[in-house]
Amino acid sequence: MKLPVAAGLATAAVTITLYPLFEGGTWFWSCMGAILVVTVTGTVASRLGARPWVAPAVTPVAVLIYLTLVFTPDEAWLRIIPTRDSVIRLAKLIASGYDGIQQYAAPVPDRPGIVLLTTAGVALIALLVDVFAVRLRRAALAGLPMLALFTVPAAVITDPIGWIAFVVAAFGYIGLLVADGRERLSRWGRAVVVRRSSDASRGSAPDTERLALSGKRIGVTAIALAVLVPALLPALSPDPLFGFGVGNGLGGGGGNIGIPDAIAKLGGQLRQQRNATVLTYTSSDDVPRYLRIFSLDIFDGTKWTLAPLRGRPEDRVSEGPLPPAPGLRPGVTVKRAEMRVKMSDEIDTLHFLPLPYPARQVEADGDWRADRASLMVFSTEDEAAGLDYRVMTEEPEPTLTELRTAVTLPDSDRYLQLPEGLDPRVTALTHRITADAASPYEAAVKLQEWFTQDGRFTYDVRASGSGAQALSRFLLRDRTGYCEQFAGAMAVMARLLNIPARVSIGYTGGTKIGNEWTVRTHDAHAWPELFFDGIGWLRFEPTPTGATGQGTAQVPLYSLPVTPTDGPTANPSDGPSSSAEDDAGQSAGPARPNPRQLDRDLDGTAIAADPGMPVPVEIGIGVAAALALLLLPAAARVLVRRRRLRLVTRTAAGGHAAWAELRDMLTDLGMAGEPSETPRALGRRIGERYALGPQAAEALTRVVTSEERLRYAPTPSASGPVPADLRRIRRDLASKASRWRRLGAALAPMSVLLRVRAAGEGALDVFDRLEGLRPRLWRARPGGTRAAATPERPDGTRADDTAKERTLTGARR
Repeated sequence: MKLPVAAGLATAAVTITLYPLFEGGTWFWSCMGAILVVTVTGTVASRLGARPWVAPAVTPVAVLIYLTLVFTPDEAWLRIIPTRDSVIRLAKLIASGYDGIQQYAAPVPDRPGIVLLTTAGVALIALLVDVFAVRLRRAALAGLPMLALFTVPAAVITDPIGWIAFVVAAFGYIGLLVADGRERLSRWGRAVVVRRSSDASRGSAPDTERLALSGKRIGVTAIALAVLVPALLPALSPDPLFGFGVGNGLGGGGGNIGIPDAIAKLGGQLRQQRNATVLTYTSSDDVPRYLRIFSLDIFDGTKWTLAPLRGRPEDRVSEGPLPPAPGLRPGVTVKRAEMRVKMSDEIDTLHFLPLPYPARQVEADGDWRADRASLMVFSTEDEAAGLDYRVMTEEPEPTLTELRTAVTLPDSDRYLQLPEGLDPRVTALTHRITADAASPYEAAVKLQEWFTQDGRFTYDVRASGSGAQALSRFLLRDRTGYCEQFAGAMAVMARLLNIPARVSIGYTGGTKIGNEWTVRTHDAHAWPELFFDGIGWLRFEPTPTGATGQGTAQVPLYSLPVTPTDGPTANPSDGPSSSAEDDAGQSAGPARPNPRQLDRDLDGTAIAADPGMPVPVEIGIGVAAALALLLLPAAARVLVRRRRLRLVTRTAAGGHAAWAELRDMLTDLGMAGEPSETPRALGRRIGERYALGPQAAEALTRVVTSEERLRYAPTPSASGPVPADLRRIRRDLASKASRWRRLGAALAPMSVLLRVRAAGEGALDVFDRLEGLRPRLWRARPGGTRAAATPERPDGTRADDTAKERTLTGARR
């Protein structure tokens, strides 16, 4: 009966490691309920002596009833009995949960579909653990399904699992092994051991407490080593199973780096409550710029992903300028600017640099390389967290004539590829919106204008969905979403018009605070980039901006609506430019928002920068915390000593406190005696061996005499010890000890450490003490049968008590 409970507790312990994947606690209690159902079903099957196949066959039915009660009670009969409608509803929730985990980045919200999918998965793991550990009697193999559950957060998130959750999970597995070992040992027959359990209800069953305690100590030691040893070893950089290569010639710097799901990460940043600082930057022209991290150029019908990157040795940023921007003709006017970027120390693991496009030169410490096709800058060895780097950018400022006459032939047709099966209504809508466009550029402007104005779209970060069907729903029906949907939809529609397009993931320009721009997690953004030969890749902004959209997003000026009849317009950009204007007065330069408008958040309140904690302060806090942890035993010893000294003078039984303090004092100084020593024997040994002075000897006599009278005399001594007596004894004994012994007594008192050890052993014996709790209606017999309760006699005694008394009398004779 104990083994099914241990299996359930072990599964529950491992389930705790899923905490980084969810927001809120609904998923946890739902999973605990499923584990409880599996455990109760297995326990009842074991109690009834059912065949091993009965529990695995009945448990899925019990879990289905539980899921029906929790998730689909309205469709069920009596809110608990599954029906056809409730089963269909459960299937739909599971499908929505699968779509949800594909859409959201961790931590995902507690949506019913996601919680149901998680609960069903945990119930399956609990059933497998019960089958292996209880039905097949292979407790060690039960670690395989638990390991599968444990690896889920490790595969989804980049941050490590908290050590506390790991310890809880490890103890769950150790507890299952201990329970299985005790049950196996109990079937071997009577064990010949020195100590027998005092629990008479065990009868002739072997005493396994010492063996179990040894196993627990081994398990605790293994867990402690698993937590502490990796923390002391140098950091390692393992290659993930799925990554992308940096190409030939990397040398000894490794070969692959992992890349998160950029779309899912974007949604997670926009939905989280905390709006932490990601980076700060300054620019020579004090103009905010979008900072791109990923460039996604493959659309498979479900989501946007990026093609394999290649970083060659000659493309190191330390070797000189970055490769030229694809498609940018030398005659096009460019605006040069210098930016200095400082990344926050608190960001997640990131092997890519947020950069404006197109960056011309990057100065950063480490082995950073540029991909020639996308100009993404990445590293297989270094991280962006805490990095300071300098960027030189050369943004194209094409004239209206150059934009209208630009063709759309890229270097590769991969930017035009679309999956088969797209909704033909989307194609028809795209051509209808751009019917009046006279050039690819004008078609792109009309698409952007339709998203931001004519299409009446609504910005909402809670929107979800991906794939061809989600695209159709977004464009034709719902028209609600956030930057992911807007950027992806415009890129697809541009490709339908034979305009090369891709989706960029990064951050908007952020908010001006003081003399620098601050970019935070809520500035995470996605936008489309369209290719025009001679100009290169240009950013467009289909996402609604301002108070009803993404607050810091800005529409570039060159993408504002124009008509073929428009004459030359004045250059809307202000501020100096480093290059001459082509077609005077017709330059469509980058947007220049009002800095004062960006100094305020959406609600009109001032925003305070989050510079983070300085490194010296963090080091100081860490050192102080380590010292405080090491000095905890010393502090505990001081507090205990002060409490006892107060008790010596305030209570009639102060002699007991003085005696306890004397015993701890001797333990700390390495002079402790045997537990069997009487107070008088201990006092005589200390006085003779260490040759105490007269005053210390008298003080020791008072302490010993007071303890003797409290133990054996009807009344305590009239003149008990005083705090000064203990101080004299301690001072005299300390003079007889070595310097190292005195230092150890002050900083790491053995009396405190022994109590900690005893408390640990007591905690390990919790399961042993619980095993002594048995129902009063029956007692366990060696053969596994139940004996009827022994009748009670009129005098309050029982028949078995009389038998025990006769046995003891015979033993005395």
